[in-house]
Amino acid sequence: MPLPGGLWWLLCCRRGFTLLHRDYGDGELSGDGDEDEDEETFELRTPSPAGGGRGPLDVTLTQPVRSGPISDRLQSWEETRSLIPEKGLLEEDSDVVVRGWLYRETRERGARPWLPPRRAWFVLTRDSLDQFSSSGKGARRLGSLVLTSLCSVTGPERRPKETGLWSVTVSGRKHSVRLCSPRQAEAERWGAALRTVIASKAPLETPTQLLLRDIQESCGDLEAVALIYRRNPILRHTSGALYAPLLPLPYGVSAPGPGYAPLREEAVRLFLALQALEGARRPGPLMQGVLQTCRDLPALRDELFLQLAKQTSGPAGPPGLPATQDPAALRYWQLLTCMSCTFRPGGAVRGHLLGHLERTERALPDSELAEYARFIRKALGRTRGRELVPSLAEISALSRRQELWCTVHCPGAGACPVAIDSHTTAAEVARELVGRLGLARSRNAFALYEQRGAQERALAGGTLVADVLTRFEKLAAEEAGLEDSPDSGWRLCLRLHGPLHPEGLSPNGHELPFLFEQEAGGGAPQKLFLGLGAKAMSLSRPGETEPIHSVSYGHVAACQLMGPHTLALRVGESQLLLQSPQVEEIMQLVNAYLAHPSPERPCSSAAPPWQDLPDTSSPSQRPGLDEPQGQSGCLGQLQK
Repeated sequence: MPLPGGLWWLLCCRRGFTLLHRDYGDGELSGDGDEDEDEETFELRTPSPAGGGRGPLDVTLTQPVRSGPISDRLQSWEETRSLIPEKGLLEEDSDVVVRGWLYRETRERGARPWLPPRRAWFVLTRDSLDQFSSSGKGARRLGSLVLTSLCSVTGPERRPKETGLWSVTVSGRKHSVRLCSPRQAEAERWGAALRTVIASKAPLETPTQLLLRDIQESCGDLEAVALIYRRNPILRHTSGALYAPLLPLPYGVSAPGPGYAPLREEAVRLFLALQALEGARRPGPLMQGVLQTCRDLPALRDELFLQLAKQTSGPAGPPGLPATQDPAALRYWQLLTCMSCTFRPGGAVRGHLLGHLERTERALPDSELAEYARFIRKALGRTRGRELVPSLAEISALSRRQELWCTVHCPGAGACPVAIDSHTTAAEVARELVGRLGLARSRNAFALYEQRGAQERALAGGTLVADVLTRFEKLAAEEAGLEDSPDSGWRLCLRLHGPLHPEGLSPNGHELPFLFEQEAGGGAPQKLFLGLGAKAMSLSRPGETEPIHSVSYGHVAACQLMGPHTLALRVGESQLLLQSPQVEEIMQLVNAYLAHPSPERPCSSAAPPWQDLPDTSSPSQRPGLDEPQGQSGCLGQLQK
């Protein structure tokens, strides 16, 4: 008699018996859904006494095989009915949880929606959901659905356009049953009872999980581990299809978001995507798509880690000597590198993966595979989880085990390239730039900002810079089709952050441009007063007698109009833009002071150097000297 789906390995004593063969197939993605793989078949035998002590588990697993025409095999409800011994109606069985009349949608309803649901007597026990022809004694059992820890229940939900009934769907290994009732309370009662029974079931383990446990127990015996790999193809690289996930994933659970199939189907699709990497001309987008799937479906992350460990083990077992010479096979290692920099594997999977990496390093210490293994092992120790998957630029860098370069714009210093990795935070980048610009002793605090035109936002210190770059890449891709894009895009900037301390600033230092930018209040214009004296110019806030900063004319390199109300001042290596209705008067005064030599400005440079600055305003936009320019005097009102 065939055993219930997924329960066969619970009968195997891991040390008392040897499993010779099993058609491993919990589910299948290919085909149109009308064909099901063969039921599990296995043979048990007692180990030979001559073998002495208890050796490692000897298990052989193969992929499922197709057998004969569909008519020769059990189908749907008939198949499930054979999983439970024939029995009559349960009258006073203590295992009965709930019973009653319900409607059940037929399998043909998808193709023929006009077929009405069929009414039947259902009995829920602690092991199964049984359907009978009637509620009387001697009623014929029409079918049964075995309930395991992997079954799932959805609903109740009402379908007014189809049946008008409240429905509860319970999903099993190969098919689902939709129970319907005209009363919501009854549907809720059946849904709650089904969930309670499923929650009471012991967790099932897949054959792969049992093998991982044996590998972990035999980790000190390399020959025993190699024997387990050699005798179990499910652990090794394969060019064939994978018909079922390696880990126990719930049946029938729909994945969130459009475009995703149930988890078990998505697990099989992931393996197909891995195999497609070998021949992909541009593997980056495919890798990013796989990573995004794991980002959206966290339940598949450990599954993908195991699939990659399987495909990097080589066709003859670890560490896969033939794969070291195959560039296509390196794609699995490259994706595993990206996975290790993005997600954290679970406990048992993490232990198996670390053991796999250590065995690879030990077997091939000077090979490229060993370099990947060392890189991945270090990354697993640093990864804490990502907000977004790596960008294409990061994937390219990780595939070469290299750092990623990003550009940060600093006032007065221009674009500063910074080397980062997948774990570098915004605080670390800001700290490096502050030291590089000689601002380590400044009383002011600095932070990394993301900026686009007038928009800007401070990044938290713990934000991963790699995630920010991925967000920039996504935004650029979304706007790639816009013809009237407002500007060139987002960028990273180093800005002053927190309370300002302008005291003691050096006119030639890099801190002065930061101060001028921040007096914009983080992007919001703020009124300042500009004072022009005989030897220096100063900025002060309204209502304050002490200036926030003073600059002698010897440090002003240029003064020029940039628009009808915009004045450009070049102080040292920085260019500052100030807005005021009195820009013409201010420019005349500044250039007059610049024309006189000073100890800081030699006579040879007395001529106004504003010719170096481009005048971007049109003649019609330039106000004449005779036009009224508002308040007169040396103290003008500026708006940064």
